[in-house]
Amino acid sequence: MLLRALPVETPGALINLSAPGPKPGMQSCGQAGDCDEVFSYQMFRDLEKSQTVLTGLVAHVGFGASLADKNAPLSGAGLFVSGSYFPTLGLQPVIGRLLGPDDDRTIGSHFVTVLSHRFWLSHFDADPGVLGQTITVNGHALSIIGVAPRGFDGTTLGTEPKVFVPLTMQGVIEAGRDNFERRNAYWIYLFGQLKPGVSLTQATSALNRLYHPILTDIEVPLQEGMSEATLVRFKAKDLLVMPSQRGQSSVHREARTPLYMLFGITGVVLLIACANIANLLLARGASRAMEMGGLASLLVARWTLGLIFSLFPPESLSTLHFGLQPSVFAFAALLSVGTGLLFGMFPALHSTRADLVTTIRSNAGQIAGNRGAARFRATLVTVQIGLATALLISAGLFMKSLGNVTHVDLGVQVDDVVTFGISPEQSGYDSTRSRQLFERVEEQLAALPGVTGVTSSTVPPLLAGSNWGTDVHVQGFPSGPDVDNNSRLNEIGSGYFGTLGVPVLPAASSPPPTASGRPASPS
Repeated sequence: MLLRALPVETPGALINLSAPGPKPGMQSCGQAGDCDEVFSYQMFRDLEKSQTVLTGLVAHVGFGASLADKNAPLSGAGLFVSGSYFPTLGLQPVIGRLLGPDDDRTIGSHFVTVLSHRFWLSHFDADPGVLGQTITVNGHALSIIGVAPRGFDGTTLGTEPKVFVPLTMQGVIEAGRDNFERRNAYWIYLFGQLKPGVSLTQATSALNRLYHPILTDIEVPLQEGMSEATLVRFKAKDLLVMPSQRGQSSVHREARTPLYMLFGITGVVLLIACANIANLLLARGASRAMEMGGLASLLVARWTLGLIFSLFPPESLSTLHFGLQPSVFAFAALLSVGTGLLFGMFPALHSTRADLVTTIRSNAGQIAGNRGAARFRATLVTVQIGLATALLISAGLFMKSLGNVTHVDLGVQVDDVVTFGISPEQSGYDSTRSRQLFERVEEQLAALPGVTGVTSSTVPPLLAGSNWGTDVHVQGFPSGPDVDNNSRLNEIGSGYFGTLGVPVLPAASSPPPTASGRPASPS
């Protein structure tokens, strides 16, 4: 997850773009990165048209897809991509062709799609006859022109698109989300590939020479109601260019710390085992215990991966694929042999010393050592006990933290709560039919034996990372260009609080007193 490069032609030449700073207007970001990394469509086209340091500049953004063909309908992830996406990555199709610049020139006019290889295998049984057939994506028929290469699941870890659709089709596929003309609508991610001989520093300088005039000459005059201080920061924004051989994904950042901790703990366990084995080698001479331990560790790794995988939520199981790669076997082999040689070197050398041989002969096969060997064994035991103690303390604190987490009052009753999502509008339903469908679903669920409550919401109550926000204005609350009026928002159905066991405080004529006895300020 932290080291694996994208399975593309030259992953080391890929770069990601971001632009931290004020972004007044609409911002939409997701799994590929936070809102510092999204751009407007107009900015993408301006940079793409004028840049000279990249073999290609690419735009992409994920979307929820409702898919249907002659087989059973299903839902999944899709990816809007610019015509430069596949050419820049240097990918070749399994069959047919991939999307190119000619498939992305006119907004709303290219009804074509490319299937992912995994989706082609699972849903179409690897039938080459899918070329030219149509698949319905969010209620619109798209012609299948090709299949992406094996092993390529997009450029965002944690998201596995089933279909790739031209970026210019976003307004058609996602009705009501046509953001092509708005320069204050930030919603697409950008990456590129450096030309041979161009360094990261050179690319950063060249791209910023294009970016700053666009900000100053085109976008600054469009800003309304912005304070002078914010306008200064808006003008001073820089394009940041970073290496991107692993693609764009927030999973890399979120998983880094816990995975490094697990890797460090594994290292401590290895040192404990090595200290133990070194002691045994001192007493028993040469052995192949380390190599056998390496083989056993692979079996344990296989079992633990299966156990960890079983704990993941279903949506993660379809996008994150764990397994023992060939590099893992090579690493385990080198580590086993290396530690065996390193920690067996002293016992092996010590066993060839004349005084030890004489001692062994004189004691009729009983293993004994001189003071140096005894001190070395005592040191190893001390190190082993120290490391084991530190590991046990860390494990105990971790288990205590897990116990504390399970007793935190979440404010909702999560026991026996089942959630799922339906998106009828992705299948062509209008608002009236969607409302009728929701009402019918709630009625039928409420009639099931054992169901005590049914409700709905636009933001799932138990799904991490899902949120929706907008600017709000409250009478009597200060407002202005530099006041943060953004608030998280959720649209809910009737019985929402009762179903989730959330108590609603009764209305009061005055705020309840604080600990000091004074009335609390309204919030």
